[in-house]
Amino acid sequence: MDDELYLNERIKVVVSFGDGLNPCRPIKFKRLSGREINVKEIGLGYPNMSGRKTIHIFDVTDGQADYRLEFDSERLTWRLTREADHV
Repeated sequence: MDDELYLNERIKVVVSFGDGLNPCRPIKFKRLSGREINVKEIGLGYPNMSGRKTIHIFDVTDGQADYRLEFDSERLTWRLTREADHV
C-alpha cells in the first residue's frame, strides 16, 4: 500500500463465515459516508495481539483501491484503518 491514508473509521461489514484456513471473509463494507464497497479479493488476513485482545486484520481490494479492515474480537467492531489507490 503506497501513498496510503491512515484512518480510524468505524464501518459496517457483511462477512461470510465458513470452514478451512480462512473461516471469516469480508464480503462488503459500508463507510460513514454511505458508500458501499464490494470486496473482490482478500490479499492477507491475520490476527494481531493488542494487549490481551485479538484484532483480526484483513487487507482487501475492490479492484480500484486497497483497504485495511480491522475486527476487534473483544468489542465486536470493525474499523477501516487504511486506504490506498490501487496501483
